[in-house]
Amino acid sequence: MIDYDVAVIGLGAMGAHTVQQLAARGQKVIGIERFGPLHQRGSSHGDSRLIRLAYYEDPAYVPLLRRAYANWRALERRSGEALLTITGVLQIGRPDSALISGVLESCRVHDIAHEELDAAAVAERFPAFAMRPDDAAIFEPQGGFLRPERAVATALKLAGQDGAVLHFNERVTAIEPDDSGVMIVSDAGRYRARKAIVAAGSYVGGLVPAVAPFAKPIFVTVGWYGSRVPHATALGRMPGFLIDDGENGSFYGFPDLGEGVKVGKHGHFFQPLDPEAPNPEIGPRDRAATDQFMARRIPAVSPTGLRYLSCRYTMLPGEDFLIDFAPGEKNLIVASPCSGHGFKFASVIGEILADLAIEGGTRLPIELFSFEALQRRAAA
Repeated sequence: MIDYDVAVIGLGAMGAHTVQQLAARGQKVIGIERFGPLHQRGSSHGDSRLIRLAYYEDPAYVPLLRRAYANWRALERRSGEALLTITGVLQIGRPDSALISGVLESCRVHDIAHEELDAAAVAERFPAFAMRPDDAAIFEPQGGFLRPERAVATALKLAGQDGAVLHFNERVTAIEPDDSGVMIVSDAGRYRARKAIVAAGSYVGGLVPAVAPFAKPIFVTVGWYGSRVPHATALGRMPGFLIDDGENGSFYGFPDLGEGVKVGKHGHFFQPLDPEAPNPEIGPRDRAATDQFMARRIPAVSPTGLRYLSCRYTMLPGEDFLIDFAPGEKNLIVASPCSGHGFKFASVIGEILADLAIEGGTRLPIELFSFEALQRRAAA
C-alpha cells in the first residue's frame, strides 16, 4: 500500500522548498525532519544569505539563478513575506583572481548588468571598504540578500496549507527503495511512498551510502561587527559583498541589518565535523579569522565581533551540487546542493526536485549536478 506520493527527508532550505513545491502541485507528500523547525544543526540559520546573478563559480549556474529570483518573488507574492532584498553586491579581488575573472565571464556569457569600479569609485560610493592597490571591483546591482529562517518558515507554512504532512523531531533510520517505491523507517513509524527525496544536509551520507564517500561536513563560523561609521555600513548604503583576500581566503558579508555587519570566511578552516555530534565550540582562532579580515578590509567597523555563530557546510568535490537519482535507483532522489553556496538556489532546487519526483526529469539545466559528474570531479 502506498501512503504518500513523495516523502522528503530533511526540512531545511532544500527540503522545505521541495515539500512546498510538491504540495502546491497536488502531491500527497510527507516531510520528515530529525530536529525541530529552524534548528541550528544545519545550514539554514544566521539571518541572511547572499544572492547574486553574476556567478563566478560557473556560468552554468546563471539560468538557475534567474529562475530562483523569479521563484523567490512568487513566494513573496503568495505569502506576503519579504524574503529577498536587493542591495547590490560588491565583489573585490585581484583582476586575475577566480572571483573577478569568473564574475566577468558570467556577465559576458549571460549579458548581466554590472559596473567595473576603480579604488576611487569604491571609496566614494562604498566607503566602508578598503581596497588594495592591485584590487579590481565589480558591482552587480541585481545582487542582494535573503532571510533564511523566514524563507524556510514560509515554505513550510505554505506546504502545510496545501496539505503536506510535516513531522519534526523524528529521525529516519532506514530508507529502503525497491521497484515500486520506497519504504521510510523512522524511530516513530514506517511510511511507504512512490518516490523519496533525501535533502538532509550533513546527514545525507548516513542515509544514502552512495553519497558518503563524497559529502564532507565541515564547521564554519560567522561574526557580527559593530559600526564605527554608521552611515557607511547602513542598509541602503553598503551592499552585500564578496572579497577575495588572497592567501587569507574568500570572505562574504552583509550591511548592518540591525545587529551589525555580518561576515564569514568561505569554508572557514575546512575543519571536518562529526554530523552526529553538536557543532564544536567557537574558539579564539575562529573569531580571529573574521576579526583580522574586518581590520584589514572593512575599517568602518570595530575589529572585534559583537557575537559569533556556527553552522555547517557539506562539501562535495569541486564544490558543485549533487541533484540526481541515487545510483541504480529509480525511486530515490538525493540532493546535496550546498558546498557553502546553496541557499540562494533553494527556491529553484525545490522546483527541480519536485520535477524529478513527479515527472522523472526536469527542463531546468542540472547536467552539472549528476552523480556521473560528481564522480568525474572526485577523480580529477
